[in-house]
Amino acid sequence: MASRSVNKVILIGNLGKDPEQKFTPSGQAVTKFSIATTDRWKDKTSGEFQERTEWHNIVCWARLAEVAGQYLTKGSSVYIEGRLQTRTWDDKEGKKHYMTEVIANEMMMLGGRGKEGGGRSAAAGAQGGASGPGEDYNQEPRFAPSAAASPEITDDDIPF
Repeated sequence: MASRSVNKVILIGNLGKDPEQKFTPSGQAVTKFSIATTDRWKDKTSGEFQERTEWHNIVCWARLAEVAGQYLTKGSSVYIEGRLQTRTWDDKEGKKHYMTEVIANEMMMLGGRGKEGGGRSAAAGAQGGASGPGEDYNQEPRFAPSAAASPEITDDDIPF
């Protein structure tokens, strides 16, 4: 029997700074940003509440990158679904570096502290629609990521 594996990440967090959008030499949009997620718990020994914040590097490609670059800002609350990918490179001194990123294939803007709000989804932004009062958020999503939304990425493709 063939082995099976799953590489899926789901995050809800807030952007630490405005997204950085660039284009590959072939003209494909790529947008990078980081989001913070915070865990809170009550320490059993002291009874005091503790908190730990994790930062996650997010990369969006193609139309999803265009929507993220247009609508997200520092402080925006966002839902991200994607997969983990680690890339490596050597610096000028020959030292090897590693970076693990979430390659996003779905995104939903949740509103909150950013300038755009109100649960706008990447699908709504990509199709020209808007989320508004009375929209049924429990319906099936209208956006299904295609293979083109998350192409195989090489170091030559990333302009950062």
